[in-house]
Amino acid sequence: MFADGMAPGADVESLWRSARSAHCEAKSCQTGRISTAETAVQSYSNRDASVQTDQSQDGVQDFQQEVQVDYPSLLSFLQRVEDVVIKELKKNSKSRAFDGFEVNWTDQNETVSCLHTLSYPEAQGHNLQVTGVSWNATGSVVACSYGRLDDGDWSTEKSYVCTWNLDRRGLNPQHPDLVVDVPSSVMCLAFHPSQPSLIAGGLFSGELVVWDTSRREDPVIWRTGMTDDTHTDPVYQVNWLPDSKHRNHPQLLSVSTDGKILVWREERDGWLSLAEGFALVAQQIPHSTRMKKFPRGEAAVGVTSLSFSHFDPRVFIVGVEGGCPLKCSAAAETPALHRAGGSVPLRAPAELSFSPHAGPVYSVSCSPFHRNLFLSCGTDGQVHLHSMLQTQPLVSLQLSKKYLFCVRWSPVRPLVFAAASGEGDVHLFDFAKSSQKPAVSMKQAVGECPVYCLEFNIKQTQLLAAGDAAGTVRIWQLSSDFTEQGPREMTHLEQLASESMD
Repeated sequence: MFADGMAPGADVESLWRSARSAHCEAKSCQTGRISTAETAVQSYSNRDASVQTDQSQDGVQDFQQEVQVDYPSLLSFLQRVEDVVIKELKKNSKSRAFDGFEVNWTDQNETVSCLHTLSYPEAQGHNLQVTGVSWNATGSVVACSYGRLDDGDWSTEKSYVCTWNLDRRGLNPQHPDLVVDVPSSVMCLAFHPSQPSLIAGGLFSGELVVWDTSRREDPVIWRTGMTDDTHTDPVYQVNWLPDSKHRNHPQLLSVSTDGKILVWREERDGWLSLAEGFALVAQQIPHSTRMKKFPRGEAAVGVTSLSFSHFDPRVFIVGVEGGCPLKCSAAAETPALHRAGGSVPLRAPAELSFSPHAGPVYSVSCSPFHRNLFLSCGTDGQVHLHSMLQTQPLVSLQLSKKYLFCVRWSPVRPLVFAAASGEGDVHLFDFAKSSQKPAVSMKQAVGECPVYCLEFNIKQTQLLAAGDAAGTVRIWQLSSDFTEQGPREMTHLEQLASESMD
């Protein structure tokens, strides 16, 4: 019924292709033929050329013609001006117009300004005063001691030693870089002259302590302790001394109102032992002038300050409560007449007494520029300029109606010194400008708050630190007038010493 079969295929013509082709045109996508050519980058030929041009014979002749000198005319000119030139050269050779002149490439400061005002609020909260300031060996760190210099028993009063690095970018004037708690009032302090981290301090108890600021946990490295050798009165000044015999063992000198000047050296286990000492007794003070302030007999003469000569390390000047500066010698051999006790016999150093102030001498300072000149100041508000060769002062200056607590000679200007007054002023005196009044007076604190201490910066000579009774340390930036030595300044200083002595 069903069978396989093949039927012819059906052919259906496409209508949409023919319709689209009627409306389209064929276009070629290829652009016209582009002409190209190959060219080598490297040149086919090269040539070496010398940098130096060849000098022709004509050029040599032109050059020789340009430098020809008319020697007869030159000789005639030199002969005409010879006498005048020699006369001026001889005149200039005797001139002192540029004596002491040094080229200064730094910016000039025309005014004295306060650069920093430093304080420790906790110490101020206890009404503590700045009793001492000191710069470290690099001149970048300033330290101050807190204590009390007014009346009262401050032996148990807690105090502090604080340091600030002025070169630190994040300097906080009310946040010291280091604070050392001290159980007794610190009366004075001094940085080591070559080791920037060592500070020595004298206490109200009579002790000496040395701190190493690089040790944060326990900075105390040496101390004297309380022995028969220790001062029985407060220590008012401490100095580092060079020790030629024991270079690795520093020596310290301390002075006190008990009349003793003691030299200490390092011992084992962190203790300082007495190496040698001196004692000032009224009976052994040379009475070259009237010494009404000194009691008779073997009474101790209280020492308040000391300054070594910059020219002879054996010579030093001391200020005493009796009002007279004294010239002393570390080479003295005479035994001191004092009460027995102590491990080392003490000697009598006084060689010459100078005309007294009207009250106790609080500060002395030897000149770094003249071997015989020194300054003294005290409760009479006067600064005396002395020569070690005569008893009477060369100059007496009334700088304050109240006490003068500190005087310091400038380390760079022979005719400049600074003084700290009980009226709250820091006076800068320049003998080159005036022989009677300060060149500049800066107000340290509000009201009449005494300024107790000041120190020039030996490394950064434009800086002066001053501490006051309000617990504030001000860093003063000095003008160029006070830091640059002028012409004939040394000659002026020599004349000041010699003319006053005649």
